[in-house]
Amino acid sequence: MSTDTPSAGDDDSMTEAELQARIEELEETVADLEADDEQKKMTIIATQGTFDMAYPPLILASTAAAFGWDVVVFHTFWGLDILHEEKSGDLQLSAVGNPNMPMPNALAALPGMDRMATRMMEKRIDDNGTATIDELIELSLDQGVELQACQMTIELMDYDEDDFHDDVTVGVGAATALQHMAESDIQLLV
Repeated sequence: MSTDTPSAGDDDSMTEAELQARIEELEETVADLEADDEQKKMTIIATQGTFDMAYPPLILASTAAAFGWDVVVFHTFWGLDILHEEKSGDLQLSAVGNPNMPMPNALAALPGMDRMATRMMEKRIDDNGTATIDELIELSLDQGVELQACQMTIELMDYDEDDFHDDVTVGVGAATALQHMAESDIQLLV
């Protein structure tokens, strides 16, 4: 009867020191593999609620989530309008003070210019097949992004918690946002 266990007299047997070295090597390999498998975390703070500033946090969040990251977007002050069901569909692109607008500020300040600039950008987005803000919100939520609405800002703006898109996490305080930021690999202020 044959056994796979080497006997004390076999040349194939390892010394205690060799076994210990092999165990340490395997433990390091396991630790490296576990470190590679750790889920990355990202926290984005969205503070601006203009049409053009709704896109960066949503695109970054949905992209990071597609890579398997744990992503939270904390919306505060005007950024809260991105999550507001009524207001998110009517966000405007500000033409005044925008250095990338192809018009002088004096012209950009005329009544109706923000609406015109917004419509031009909406057409460009539509022509390009780029997702709308509502589509990006839905995509982000579907991919597991936690879209948070700041409780203090909800109260400050006199919004109701029911005013926000479904599945938005409402009533989140700064302490909760800070905790996720402290644990995140990447923190962005948009």
